[in-house]
Amino acid sequence: MNERTDATGWFHYARHIQKNQLRQLAELGVLAGKISHLTHMLQCERGASNIWLCSRGRLYGLECRASSALADEQIAALLPLLAGLRPLTSSALCHRIATAVAGLEQLPALREQIKAQTVTADQAMGQFSGIIGHLLSIIPQLNDSIDDPTIAARLVALYSFMQGKELVGQERALGAMGFTEGRFSEGQRQALVDRIDGQQPCFDTFISLSEPTLAALFSKACGAGLDIEQMRRLACTRTPPADGGDNALRWFTLQTQRLEHLRALEELLINALNSETDRLLSEDDEVIALNTRLFTPDTVQRYHEKALLPLVRQQAQEIEQLSQQLASLQDMLEERKVIDKAKIVLMNHQKMSEEQAWQCLRKMAMDKNQRMVEIARALLTVRALWEVTPKE
Repeated sequence: MNERTDATGWFHYARHIQKNQLRQLAELGVLAGKISHLTHMLQCERGASNIWLCSRGRLYGLECRASSALADEQIAALLPLLAGLRPLTSSALCHRIATAVAGLEQLPALREQIKAQTVTADQAMGQFSGIIGHLLSIIPQLNDSIDDPTIAARLVALYSFMQGKELVGQERALGAMGFTEGRFSEGQRQALVDRIDGQQPCFDTFISLSEPTLAALFSKACGAGLDIEQMRRLACTRTPPADGGDNALRWFTLQTQRLEHLRALEELLINALNSETDRLLSEDDEVIALNTRLFTPDTVQRYHEKALLPLVRQQAQEIEQLSQQLASLQDMLEERKVIDKAKIVLMNHQKMSEEQAWQCLRKMAMDKNQRMVEIARALLTVRALWEVTPKE
C-alpha cells in the first residue's frame, strides 16, 4: 500500500505516531497509579517505623505491621504490571524499573531489622527513602517519548506533585524521630528545614501546570495548617518537652491527615491524565488532520518546546541531592554516637571529664593523622582490656 506524500498524508502519519505513544502512555498511566499507591503505603510504614524504633518498641507496633501488610498488597499488584509492560523501547526506563524492584527486594530484610531493633531510625528512614525515590524516578522517564504538550504538562505536574508529597512524607518521618526522642539535633533540624523548603518549588510547578480546579483544591485542603506550623517552630527552634511521646503522636496524626489529602488529590491528577489520554485517542483522525492543516506556525511551534523535560530532570536531581544529604546526616549521627561512646569509656576508666575525654580523642587523632571516629572505634575495640576486674 502506497503512503501519501502530501501534507494530509504526513498529518495522518503524525497522528499514527501520536496514537502509538498514547496507547503506551495509557498503560504507563496505570503504572503511575500503582506506584502512587505503593509509595503512599511505604511512606506510612517509614513514619510508623521511626516512631517504633525511637520509642524502643513502645509505640506504633500495630501501625508498623498494618502498613507493611498494605504495602505488600500494593507490591503484589505492581510487580505483574511491570512484567506486562514488556517489550519496552526505553532502556533508561527499564534500568529505573530494575533499580526500583531491587529496592523492593531488600524490604523484607529491612523489616526484620526494624522488628529486632537492630537498625537505627536514621538508617531505616534512609533505606525507605531510597526505595521510594527509585520508584518515583520511574515517573519522569515516562515523559521521554511524549510529544503532545498537554500530556507532557500533565506528566510534569504529576511528578512535581509526587515529589512534593514525598518531601512531606520525609518531613513527617524526621519530625516523628525528634519528637519521640524528645530532642532535635542541629543536623536533624537542618534536614527538617530542607524538606519544608523543598516542598514549595515542587507544588508551585504543579500549580502552574495543572487545571485551575485542582490547583484550587490543593490551596484549600493540602497546605500545612496552623497546627503543623506551630509544631514546625517547636521542632526547629526549641527543645520539645518530655511528654511520653504525645507530641510525636500529635505530629504524626497531623502530618498523616495532610498526606491523606495529598493522596486524594494525587489520585485526581492521575485520573485526569488518563482521561486526557483516552480523549486524545478517541478523537477522529480525519477531523484532526483537517484542523491541523489550519495551524499557524506559532501553534505548531508548541510541539517543539521541550522545556518541560529539563524541568523534570532538574527536579529529579534536586530530590536526589536531598536524599544524599539525608544519607550524609545519618553517617554524621552514627559517627557522633561512636565518639560519644568512646568518651564515656575514657570518663569511666580514666576518670576524665567530658571535655578532657574529647580533647584526648582529638589529640590522638591529630597525632596519628586519623579521623576522630577511627580513633574512637579503635578505642571501643580494645575497651575490654580496661574492664579486667582489679585484684583485691
